[in-house]
Amino acid sequence: MPVHEGFSGFSVDDVPAAAQFYGEVLGLDVSQDHGMLWLHVGHDVLVYPKGEAHTPATFTVLNFPADDVAATVAELRARGVQFERYAGTPGETDEDFVFRGEGPQIAWFTDPAGNVLSVIERM
Repeated sequence: MPVHEGFSGFSVDDVPAAAQFYGEVLGLDVSQDHGMLWLHVGHDVLVYPKGEAHTPATFTVLNFPADDVAATVAELRARGVQFERYAGTPGETDEDFVFRGEGPQIAWFTDPAGNVLSVIERM
């Protein structure tokens, strides 16, 4: 039987903290089942517990498309989200925390478990 559907997932060290961040701070539709968190973002993303064995992803695990990256960053910063500046990227992250180098505009931040997320220009 060929595979015709799937979903992505990543780990966190603390599911209740992740639920608060994704549900309350980011305002996403979330649900919990069997100690795991589901993010409903057009497709489902599984956020599963690993406790002390969790190691934050060093790559972007989830991207949030936005028509206006700078305005979305400003709104999330007002909600307490801290954005990142990465050295060594082919360009500079500006004072708005938006990277305007090659490719779409993008701004990176992390969840409470240290996983990398982004707000990225809708293509």
